[in-house]
Amino acid sequence: MTIRRVVVKVGSSTLTGGSGGLDEAYLEDLVRELARARERGVEVLLVTSGAIAAGAARIGLGRPSTIPEKQAAAAVGQGLLMGHYIQAFSRRRLAAAQVLLTREDISSRQRYLNARNTLFTLLRIGAVPVINENDAVAIDEIRVGENDTLAALVAALVEADLLLLLSDVEGLLDADGCLIPEVPDIAAVLHLAGGPGSGVGSGGMVTKLQAARIAARCGTATVIAHGRRDGVLGELLEGRAVGTFFPPSAHRLRGRKRWIAFCARPRGVLVVNEGARRSLLENGGSLLPAGIVAVQGRFSAGNLVRIQDEHGQELARGLANYADKEVAAILGLHTDQVAERLGACDFEEVVHRDNLVLVS
Repeated sequence: MTIRRVVVKVGSSTLTGGSGGLDEAYLEDLVRELARARERGVEVLLVTSGAIAAGAARIGLGRPSTIPEKQAAAAVGQGLLMGHYIQAFSRRRLAAAQVLLTREDISSRQRYLNARNTLFTLLRIGAVPVINENDAVAIDEIRVGENDTLAALVAALVEADLLLLLSDVEGLLDADGCLIPEVPDIAAVLHLAGGPGSGVGSGGMVTKLQAARIAARCGTATVIAHGRRDGVLGELLEGRAVGTFFPPSAHRLRGRKRWIAFCARPRGVLVVNEGARRSLLENGGSLLPAGIVAVQGRFSAGNLVRIQDEHGQELARGLANYADKEVAAILGLHTDQVAERLGACDFEEVVHRDNLVLVS
């Protein structure tokens, strides 16, 4: 596999080494490794946690537990964290560029494209984007593992060849504690990540597998490896086997469908009958009014909706051509009856297949 662009994600536990405050020596080693990758002609983006940990250590907050405490710690710590990165990269004649994102920046199509343009421009001018969630203002984003998801979304955004998730374990381990070198089917190993009903796995592994799934569907390979392993990125660039490897999907999403599948936030739900379910899954068809049996939530035309069967199983996501009240008025109708009910028929489909992505 040729690696021209890589997204590296490092978490708070790896950055602090369990000490609470930032491990500046480790941060220096990490930047040195990223700089070496740049010398090899590889474009590098870093997704980093650590702002809350750095801020809490500086102001003596201990382990912040409430949202306001975490946001206050992040406000103090983000500058400290970025200051360390700026100095470390500067010593290697590289410019570190701070990029703070929230989920809303990615959910909005326009802001998503703006973020994409900014990141590509930074790469073009030779800077190293250092990306973190904007924890000082975000609420939903401050929870364990969210930066794994952010890293996968960034990898999709910039069409990275590799997503490297640095962890505090060697990779995904089997029930006997042995490293699994490669995982072609993520669904088959979810039980090893400490999910519901399982006592096996390490903290944060579930979100790493979810991140690997997002990356795979967007055409990016993922490696989960120990963040304290010296030279891990260099080994990967040399083609050596390190950690657990997740290959990209053969049926990868492209362009706007990546945003539909993983970035935009659903505003409502369309429940479909068995005929529509088969049409979506087996024929790749559009969703017509006749196949809809119920509408949930409030949404406008152009908003993202979930499409699920009558048992509550999510089948797909797509952009609705009609608002919720309009869909409620025409559900179950044949296409030639829509104009009579609404006064006009602007679209034959409630969700066109070009704006629809299967989630299975």
